[in-house]
Amino acid sequence: MAGCSPASQVQYKPIDPDKAGFWQKYFVYPLAYTLDEVSKSIGAGLAILVVTVGIRLILLPLTLKQMKSSKAMQAIQPEMTKLREKYKNNQQKMQEETMKLFQKHNVNPLAGCLPIIVQMPILIAFYQALSSSGEVHGASFLWLHLSASDPYYILPILAAVTTFLQSMVMGMGDNPQARAFLFIMPIMIFVLAFNFPAALALYWVYGNLFTMIQYYFIGDKFKAKREGAAG
Repeated sequence: MAGCSPASQVQYKPIDPDKAGFWQKYFVYPLAYTLDEVSKSIGAGLAILVVTVGIRLILLPLTLKQMKSSKAMQAIQPEMTKLREKYKNNQQKMQEETMKLFQKHNVNPLAGCLPIIVQMPILIAFYQALSSSGEVHGASFLWLHLSASDPYYILPILAAVTTFLQSMVMGMGDNPQARAFLFIMPIMIFVLAFNFPAALALYWVYGNLFTMIQYYFIGDKFKAKREGAAG
């Protein structure tokens, strides 16, 4: 997103799908069109919520994969703790034995990061869609001007905090290989939300909250299934 303009310079630029390139035609334009159509019925602020939920439902298979990976990492934590204690003076040997442990249990320690990584191109498409959505561009929601950054920094803080909480809820804190994302992602999201349109930060906050609620309900089913299998 380095080539994007600051929020205060975002201009309305409708997309002509007949002349647009592949990215604009098949990713940005459908998103902008959906935002426009939904905004006409319920307003721009709630339209972002509806579109966010739709995107997160599309990403549900990745979310389930992340949940499965988190559960698997939690299950082998006792063995990982023993390895860290046994080879605390030999980092190379500890890493080798840890990788063997992952292979033995068919665990990919970075699988839990996949949904967050996939979110980045979606975030870029959403940003570009804002300048192409006549209903969202220039609209207001609560105290926010959706095409400008939040002047009170409330949304950037909420975006960072909910990103951290989502990572904790998804179990990334239990994964040493993914633990850096606990702090890197919230900082990166805060910087983006600080400099870019409030609509973008609102999308991210909505998405984080929805994912945590989704994990609460689906996660219980995963837990019950695992305990039933163990019994």
